[in-house]
This record gives sequence, structure tokens and C-alpha cells, in this order.
Amino acid sequence: MRHHAAIARHKHVIYTIGLISFIFALHSAIPAYVDSSYLSLFVDKNFLGGIYMATAGVTVLAFFLIYRILKRFGDYRTAVTLIILDALTMAGIVWGWSPTIIEVSFVVNMAILALTAFTYDVFLETYTDVAHTGGVRGFFLALTNSAWILAPLIAGMLISDHVYTRVYIAALFLLVPVLYLIEKNFHRFHDVKYESPTAWKTIREVTRMPDIWKLCVINTVLQTFYAWMVIYTPLYLANTIGFDWSSIGIILTIMLLPFALIQAPFGRLADEKYGEKWLMGIGFAIMGVSTAFLAYIHAPTLIVWAGMLFVTRIGAALAEVMIETYFFKKVPPRDSNILSAFRTTRQIPYFFAPLITGIGLLFTSESNLFIILGVICLLPLILIAMLHDTKPGFVGRPDGTVGSAKLPA
Repeated sequence: MRHHAAIARHKHVIYTIGLISFIFALHSAIPAYVDSSYLSLFVDKNFLGGIYMATAGVTVLAFFLIYRILKRFGDYRTAVTLIILDALTMAGIVWGWSPTIIEVSFVVNMAILALTAFTYDVFLETYTDVAHTGGVRGFFLALTNSAWILAPLIAGMLISDHVYTRVYIAALFLLVPVLYLIEKNFHRFHDVKYESPTAWKTIREVTRMPDIWKLCVINTVLQTFYAWMVIYTPLYLANTIGFDWSSIGIILTIMLLPFALIQAPFGRLADEKYGEKWLMGIGFAIMGVSTAFLAYIHAPTLIVWAGMLFVTRIGAALAEVMIETYFFKKVPPRDSNILSAFRTTRQIPYFFAPLITGIGLLFTSESNLFIILGVICLLPLILIAMLHDTKPGFVGRPDGTVGSAKLPA
């Protein structure tokens, strides 16, 4: 990899974080595209959006507490505790004795997944040289997204006759190596000094950072795209277009390939040549136009659906790595409250995705929802034009930090 200079000083620990992130991403991704189908066995389809909205609410509240938890217990102990809770709630999803237990376990588990991923963000940013943020973030996004590429194929092989429990059992067992690797490598992790202002102070602080609050809005739109696609695309492909789950698994795997193919090289390009702003805008333009075009595809032709969804993810992958790179170049590791606020933009869209569907279906057909989503994806172009781009070779955050933790002994 051309970004070896970014990881040479902390090579072992950064590659360990990469392995942990990959396995955990696989754990999260294998059930992700079947969650809505599994829950629809217990919940009326009209109320499915309510479960995701509850998930968003719980997760957002948890994110406003996470920096207080980090300050008191540290990132290592927080990560280990969350993994144990993850295992317990996933067991509740699989073996819950009532729909209520399954639904509550799902809501809590989704929040725990988001918080656990946040602890890996803290590990990674602590050891990342800011001058190579784009290369490192691009590499890690490509690594974790490779897990998302494999996940639909694995899920498709595990599902038979609409029986989904084996998917969750497989995901549950993947937590064993994650827990082992964290315990082995980070039990002596030295935390940076975390900021711990109140939620309202954090919100005010973000609003006084013009580029960061714009980026939060931009990321909210990207995450709304993801949330809508994760919840409704599998249902649409299965129930409206008529694909079976083996075909859906192939389609979703092809769809997700751009995340592994383009994020690392474009992350390096942002570091070395272009900056993030221009590439971010191109990503959203591709995403918006190609998503709208999906409304005009009605035939159950695997290669057509896989190809067009692949194009949407070229735009999404490009936009995502530019957003991540831009944010972590601007915000130092000790500002965990700003990071937690930024990460809530992954959860808030689970309020918006059901609303897009519910309100959209009052006025148009299911297929035309893709046009609505495509138009929404074009809106961030206005805010992107207003961002102050980082320059290639950017070597310091506003406070001069470049990553400040001590290596675990």
C-alpha cells in the first residue's frame, strides 16, 4: 500500500484494528440486509418503520452519553462491555420467546453495534498520522466494506424457506475472535483526555464550526440513502420485483463492490492531489442520478439490477470516504463529543427513511420512491460548494494534534 508511511510507526496495532474492524463489520453486515425481512415475520409491514425509528432514538441518546462513559471507563473497557452486551441482545433476537423480546433486543442491539464501532473509531484515530488520514481512512473503509460485500452472499446461503435464524447465529459466533483480539491487544490502551461537555453544549459547539455542521448535514443525507436502501431495497427486490434470496444475495454483493475497489485509492488522491470537496460533490451527483434511474427498471433481470445498484454505490463510496477524510482531518481525537455528534448522523436517518416511504406512498408508487431518494441525494451539492476544502499535504488539525496516544505495552 502506498500509505505505509501513515502506519509504519504503529504498524502492528493499526493492522490489528483493521482485522477487528473487518470481523466486526462482517458480524454487523451478515444480518443487516435481512433484518427487515426477519422482523416482518413478527411485525406488520406498516409498523416496521416504527422499530427503526425507535432504534434511531435509543442510539442518538446513547451517543450523547458515550463520551462520559469513555471518560470514566476508557475505550478498552467500554469496547469489551459493549461486545458482551452485543452477544446477549443478539441471542435475544434469535431465541426470544415473544415478539416483544425480539423487537426490544433488536432495538438495543442496533444501538450497541453503533457504539461499538465508535470505540474502534477512537482506537484508529488515536494512532493515525493526520497527514495520511485519507489513505488510512480509505484503507479501513475498503477493509470493513469488504465484509459488507461478502455478507449478502453468506446470508443468502444461510437462508432457506424464509428461515433467518442461522444468519444471526453465524453473526453471533463472529464476536468470539473480536473479543479475543481486543483483550489481547488493547488491555493496556492509554486513553487521550476526552472532552465531556453536555449534549446541548456539544450541539452549540458543532454549530459554531461551519464546515463541521455542514458536513454533519451532508453525512445525514448519505446515511439516509444507506438506511432507506438497507431497510427497503431487499423487500422491494423480493416482494415487488420477484427475486429469490439467492439472487438478492448476488445482486447486493455486486452492488457493494465499489466500497472495496475505490475508497482506498481515492482516499490517497484526496491526501496527495485533489482535496475532498470536489470528489465529494462528484460522488453525490453520481449517487443521485443513478438512484433516480432505478425507478424505471421493472424487469427481474439480475444483471441490470446489479449493474445499476453498482453505479449508485460508486457515488456513495466516493462520497463516504471524502466525508470521513474531511472530518478526521478537521477534528482531533480528544474531541470525542464532536465525533459522537458526527456519528449520530448515522442513526438519525432511521427516522427519515420510514418517513420518506410513508409520505411518498401517499402520493406516488413504490418505484417512484427511488426518484424522491435520488433528488434528496442531490441536495448536499449546495452545502458541498460552501465547504472550505483541505489542501493536499494537510499536516495538522486546528489544535495541532496528529494523533497522541501511547502504544499499548
